[in-house]
Amino acid sequence: MTTDTAKTLARDGRSDRAKRGQIIEGARRMFLAQGFDAASMGAIAREAGVSKGTLYVYFKSKEELFEAIVEDECRAQAEQIFTLDRKAPISSELQRVGEELTRFLCRPDGVPSLRTIIAIADRMPEVGAQFYASGPARGIASLQRYLEDKIAAGVLEPHDSEVAAAQFIDACVSTTFKPMLFNAAGPPAEARIVLRLVAGDSLRCAATALGITYETVRTHLKAVFQKTGTCRQAELVIVVIRAMDEVR
Repeated sequence: MTTDTAKTLARDGRSDRAKRGQIIEGARRMFLAQGFDAASMGAIAREAGVSKGTLYVYFKSKEELFEAIVEDECRAQAEQIFTLDRKAPISSELQRVGEELTRFLCRPDGVPSLRTIIAIADRMPEVGAQFYASGPARGIASLQRYLEDKIAAGVLEPHDSEVAAAQFIDACVSTTFKPMLFNAAGPPAEARIVLRLVAGDSLRCAATALGITYETVRTHLKAVFQKTGTCRQAELVIVVIRAMDEVR
């Protein structure tokens, strides 16, 4: 193979991946906006900025396209969250997993995506099974292996690592993502947290009052610190009170 041929193949490969990603993102937007049933291949092609013929070159059906979106989303979750650092302290690594998982699931399109998968799982059971195997089950298995490694190293006492992993993940989302899934609550809001702190609540009291985890409160508080240029809770409260006085 000549150097020019190799370069051409590499360039074509990058172009194919970019085009595939462009189609997937366009389809994701259409599915979220219209639902799986209402979104047509023609509308998806227009949203993605490609011709219908090009769309069918990459995906033979709407079902195949949706399966690709599910796979893409599960892979992103696994790569971002469940690549565990064996050298980091257990407490900090588990805290990182909990915070990143909560952020990932509670993002603006997280709930609609899962609702769409649930809605079509009855008539497309392979999609539901693929999502569970690539997402939740993969996360549990990754965390299970991590805990088993720690047991083998003598850092943790022997226990049922699979059950512990599943319970940990469920605990992370039970008061954050799950209420959102059933429209029982909105996403954890930075403003609601700040108001609780201004009222004199501690971080743990604010978490309890808002029905979210302590780790979630801390994550949002870090974001508020960055936005306000503060680094301590007392400084933040002063800034907010001054702002409220100026409004009055």
